[in-house]
Amino acid sequence: MPADGPAEDGGLDDDPVALKLEQLILGAPRRYTAFQAARTAGVPMDLAARFWRAMGFADIGQAKALTEADVLALRRLAGLVEAGLLSEGMAVQVARSTGQTTARLADWQIDSFLEGLTEPQEPGMTRMEMTYPLVELLLPELEEFLVYVWRRQLAAATGRVIGAADDEEMGERRLVVGFADLVGFTRLTRRMEEEELGELVEAFETTAADLVAAHGGRLIKTLGDEVLYSADDAGTAAEIGLRLIETMANDETMPELRVGMAFGTVTTRMGDVFGTTVNLAARLTSIAPRDAVLVDGAFAEELKREGAAPESEAQAAKEAEAGVEEKYRFALQPMWQRPVRGLGVVEPWMLSRRE
Repeated sequence: MPADGPAEDGGLDDDPVALKLEQLILGAPRRYTAFQAARTAGVPMDLAARFWRAMGFADIGQAKALTEADVLALRRLAGLVEAGLLSEGMAVQVARSTGQTTARLADWQIDSFLEGLTEPQEPGMTRMEMTYPLVELLLPELEEFLVYVWRRQLAAATGRVIGAADDEEMGERRLVVGFADLVGFTRLTRRMEEEELGELVEAFETTAADLVAAHGGRLIKTLGDEVLYSADDAGTAAEIGLRLIETMANDETMPELRVGMAFGTVTTRMGDVFGTTVNLAARLTSIAPRDAVLVDGAFAEELKREGAAPESEAQAAKEAEAGVEEKYRFALQPMWQRPVRGLGVVEPWMLSRRE
């Protein structure tokens, strides 16, 4: 539903190559106004408008901007509601989450991927003219790959839900939430050129995403100089946090990093996480020393319960004297209690690897 403006101002109509490219991507020419599409799909106009806006598209007025694919999508989404498989509110959420996710993906692909492939331009050809054959070749392959990745992610997400305790609420889970934050990023923005700064942020996000995924965590979102991730258990999260610090410290092009993690109940919604646990992890990150990982008391207790850290260094020393083989991967050092804005007094723990 390409209702983002050009159909009304004639921008695409003035450029036959652009119009041809749009038809290639959408798979059909424009045929319907919003009202006609809703009527053809058998969907009330107000519900159709809610779906379109939820997907991130602007109102198109009386312009003929919609295709048979738009009608089919409307019919399918409304059909799920009519069949009782989704409530109307849930269907709107599906539209919104899908629209937000794919909008970012599409922007990245156009800004970085296709732009790079059409540079430098062929003599006598505009970028638009060069883009058409590239899209024609790439579109089916990228479409198949998108569906493959979505199915893989859906399987992983389903596994996490099925693996949760039966009495847990679907929207609430006990997780470790972590933030990793580049130190001094604001100062860097004043000193670095925009292109150089963009490359640094991309390198940081890519490195963090790869590390989180490789060690069993889930990247929730990136915020430029900060990433938010989660893990199902403290041991996995501890490995991720320390790996992030170690990897960035070994890269001379990267600023120093600090990490904060907390364990507890979080509310999950549209792929994001909310709640006191998330807020605590963010606060711990803001007070963490450079190149260090701070965790909350609940995280420390969970790490001990899993057997990944000793109850105390005294206990570890006693076991060593008794000839018990070292089995702990991590060390925890209690820090000074301190007030944290909005959360009262907390006692952070410094997380490190055991020597």
